[in-house]
Amino acid sequence: MTDEPPLHRRAAESRPENEPPQPSAPAVDGDGVPDSGGPVPLTAPRDGTPEPVATPEELAEVVARFAAGSGPIALDAERASGYRYSQRAYLVQLRRAGAGTALIDPLPLGDLSSLDAVIGEAEWVLHAANQDLPCLAEVGLRPRRLFDTELAARLAGFERVGLAALTEQLLGYTLEKHHSAADWSSRPLPESWLTYAALDVEMLTDLRDALDAELRRQGKSAWAAEEFAALVLAGTRPPRVRAEPWRRTSGIHRVRGARAQARVRSLWYARDQIAARRDAAPGRVLPDSAIVAAAELDPRDEKTLLTLPGFGGRSVRRLARTWLAALDEARQLPDTQLPVSPTVEGPPPPHRWAERDPVAAARLARCREVVVRIAGEHRLPPENLITPDSVRRLAWQPPVEITEAAVTEFLRGVGAREWQLDLLVPVLTPALETPAQG
Repeated sequence: MTDEPPLHRRAAESRPENEPPQPSAPAVDGDGVPDSGGPVPLTAPRDGTPEPVATPEELAEVVARFAAGSGPIALDAERASGYRYSQRAYLVQLRRAGAGTALIDPLPLGDLSSLDAVIGEAEWVLHAANQDLPCLAEVGLRPRRLFDTELAARLAGFERVGLAALTEQLLGYTLEKHHSAADWSSRPLPESWLTYAALDVEMLTDLRDALDAELRRQGKSAWAAEEFAALVLAGTRPPRVRAEPWRRTSGIHRVRGARAQARVRSLWYARDQIAARRDAAPGRVLPDSAIVAAAELDPRDEKTLLTLPGFGGRSVRRLARTWLAALDEARQLPDTQLPVSPTVEGPPPPHRWAERDPVAAARLARCREVVVRIAGEHRLPPENLITPDSVRRLAWQPPVEITEAAVTEFLRGVGAREWQLDLLVPVLTPALETPAQG
């Protein structure tokens, strides 16, 4: 797929149809190609670590260089999760045969659509693409075709699908991942961070080729193509706005009563406004544990509030009046404005099925057994064969007439791909039928 010299040598081994390759441990020979021996630490890009592109003129040079390159585009993005409120990209990394590696700082540039115009029709290679596609779209980068190395590894039956694990197993190189949780919004970025970022795309195309060969050997290339196309389509949709996001506060299950939940809600939104204004991760403004503690105790004065877990930090103490005002707001709400249990769409939690509908519970057990069996036969994680939610919805309320055509229509309606339908419909259809009593 590329005209770069390969950095790995794949052994011509004969393996069963659906068995992924075993970990290899090549060393490096005189030409820099892995050979038999231990894995090789990858510490520096082959062309050196480039300086981040930060001006329109530098971006124009990268655009011209990547337009003249050939083959797939390896891409990655670094965010500042845990540090910033937004999930924006703070660094974009690209590599292409004939173009080398580029590190782009989107902060001073904003829009990278000029780059998208010259690479948009090429295949993009990403690892765990669903994590990066939203922030790439924010800066104008949207793939038309992609290859996701993490998803490909799952389909090929690999147990360890992290970038470092796959690079070591398939290519014989070890990648350091110690900067993965760094604050990429900080400036200037240290040289060691830039090297780390460049190395994330250094081997990505080689990894793509190795996984593509494995998928072809297992007869799963068409499956992967459908999955990748679904990722591209999902990346074109606007992000889903979650209803009542405050309900995801960690530890909220301990908060009993509508009035106490109103305190969680009020504190959550007060924190969210501050976090958005500061562009800081909400947990750095006020931990979830502090929200839950205050909701349970309902302190009415600053002294009591500041004795609670999570309220001891200086920045949190400075906002004591804000937190007390949020608690007072919840205290003053009329009963009609207190939170009510949300309407649950779809089936109830599976642990309640046996009590509410024993027939459906037995149906779900049969369907799960079928999914696990078929996934095992094809060396797939069950959740990649079909989403657990799709199975639950089908088992809870199956078609009135249980036929393969009806089951196909149902599963297609909840997003199942054609390869999944081919594998599952013939075995799920009979599993939905209640066995005749002997």
